[in-house]
Amino acid sequence: MKRVAAIVAAGLTVAGLTACSDSTSGTAQPTTRNIDEIIVFNVCRDPGIADDVLVGAGLDPATKRVFTDPPTGVSSFRVCNWRPIDDRYGPMNYRIGVFSTSHTLEELRNKESATVLRQTTVNGRPGLVSKERNDPEGCYVSFDAEQGMFELNAGWLNDYESKDGDTCEIAARHAADLEPHLPR
Repeated sequence: MKRVAAIVAAGLTVAGLTACSDSTSGTAQPTTRNIDEIIVFNVCRDPGIADDVLVGAGLDPATKRVFTDPPTGVSSFRVCNWRPIDDRYGPMNYRIGVFSTSHTLEELRNKESATVLRQTTVNGRPGLVSKERNDPEGCYVSFDAEQGMFELNAGWLNDYESKDGDTCEIAARHAADLEPHLPR
């Protein structure tokens, strides 16, 4: 347990150091990110996530619902969701939301409405598994990207069908399938 704590502490130290840049005086200064200038990858439309990639990840392109997708310019979020095409990851009573955002994993760690359950990796990218307080049954798997991060959310569609499955596991499986097709 002490070894894990030491590794985590070392990782946090490295993360803290990478968030700073050198100044001419020799002291570290925080790097400023202006989220109003970052154009995030559009998961909802071209180039987006191709239909064959969605099908390969077990999602039905015909069920796409746009949550937020400004037609042009800067946006801190672009979000679309899809329903499963089959039951490979659980009952077909869920949807997968794919969030492309300029917000970062560090911001997620500090987000008051989120509960971080654990650290993870998605195909080698650092990530977090979390839940939102207003959606206790849903689960987010978020992973690092140059623009900020990508988040995949698995959530149940209704109370009338089976909820036989772990939304965190469902989100993690879809995240692993889609990650290779999302910008680093």
